[in-house]
Amino acid sequence: MHQFEINRLLKLEWFGFDASFTNSSLFMLAAVALTVGFLTWAMSARELVPGRAQSVAEMSYEFVVGMVRENLGEEGMKFFPWVFSIFAFVFMLNMLGMLPLMDWGFTSTSHIIVTFALAAMVWATVTMIGFWRHGVGFLKLFVPSGVPFWVLPIIVPIEVISYFIRPISQSVRLFANMMAGHTMLKVFAGFIVSFAGAGYWWAGVAPLLFMVAFTGLEVFVAFMQAFIFTVLTCVYLNDALNMHH
Repeated sequence: MHQFEINRLLKLEWFGFDASFTNSSLFMLAAVALTVGFLTWAMSARELVPGRAQSVAEMSYEFVVGMVRENLGEEGMKFFPWVFSIFAFVFMLNMLGMLPLMDWGFTSTSHIIVTFALAAMVWATVTMIGFWRHGVGFLKLFVPSGVPFWVLPIIVPIEVISYFIRPISQSVRLFANMMAGHTMLKVFAGFIVSFAGAGYWWAGVAPLLFMVAFTGLEVFVAFMQAFIFTVLTCVYLNDALNMHH
């Protein structure tokens, strides 16, 4: 499964640590460059009657705006650039992984270290915002309102544990879905090659049809996983801002 292998493109070592530039780094930089480049180009004309590119850019903007307003309210709009950046970055990484680049293809979000780093960034940022806004009172998040006092010794540890495993659950959901989908596509592609190499080309028709259908499903999953990751970010941010529990 070479599509999941991380390869060093430029070997670097800083103070004994491996800081090499890899194919994963390349695809992450490409995701940033393509997102910024597309949005800049699409909105450069700012026509009253938008073309296709401008329409896609505006729909993306409105989609995330609606998500932020629904989960955070008008006050949360100050965090819109951060939330939009997360959605665009994850979605672009997912879509780049769908390109049929053969041996050069790579899906950064199919690696737990990448998705965990993103989720940990979200968790750390939300935690800092919570303490910045509420001070020590942010710890009340772990004490649900209306719970009897005698139950708190049980509930509080559960709430604390659930809070600290947020980066794990958020990252595993994205990583597992992307890796599972790409693995399935690779397996059926292997069936097609094997049947064709053995001279039973007709036996590869069914796997080929499945691949076509499953590829469309994977594009949908790529969008949905970016959407879910961003929704969870908004939900966690809402806890830090409003402490609704």
